Amino acid sequence: MFPKGFEWVVILIVALLIFGPKNLPKLGKSLGKTVKNIREGMSGDEAPADDAEVVEEDDEVSQLEAQLAEAKAKKEAAAKDDE
Repeated sequence: MFPKGFEWVVILIVALLIFGPKNLPKLGKSLGKTVKNIREGMSGDEAPADDAEVVEEDDEVSQLEAQLAEAKAKKEAAAKDDE
């Protein structure tokens, strides 16, 4: 069996031969970002949104939809009056 560090050396040499010295840093950077995203996704450290904030946002959306419907009705009524 190979020593534990020797395996990593072989892997790095093979990666260097396959991707070349110019692309190896880009590969490492993208691999690091991928691992970071996977860890963040699996950790579940996200703070849950407060229910009060969600309700307030829903109320705001409902109010805006009602205002939009009123404006649309006024526009349609004005268009009928012009005809």
